[in-house]
Amino acid sequence: MDVHTPEQRSKNMRAIKATETKDEVRLAKALWHLGYRYRKNDKSVFGKPDLTFKNHKVAIFVDSEFFHGKDWETQKFRIKSNQEFWHKKIGRNIERDKEVNEYLTNNGWTILRFWSKEVKNNLWECINRITSEIEN
Repeated sequence: MDVHTPEQRSKNMRAIKATETKDEVRLAKALWHLGYRYRKNDKSVFGKPDLTFKNHKVAIFVDSEFFHGKDWETQKFRIKSNQEFWHKKIGRNIERDKEVNEYLTNNGWTILRFWSKEVKNNLWECINRITSEIEN
């Protein structure tokens, strides 16, 4: 049983953003201030990466731990309400991430995926990984 009313749950879910998350913006701003120019959520690149460096064929994704299933095999049992829906949704997100990775890799792209907490806690390590890929 859900601990929130349907109205409260609906309000909470509407507040979750698909783009421009805090950690994504933080990473993007840091790269911009270092002089790197990119495209955000470029629809012309398969999978619509959060940040794209087309000249270098580098695609960057900042993934939410919950929605993209970090440690999914152990964490999926923590979901108590509406399990069938969430297991199906997050399982499909994991599959889609693999499909996007495979497609972009087969087309010569370098893919960098960061967990939100990784960007939040180790921003400069993430930036160093990105800059080393761009400058190679």
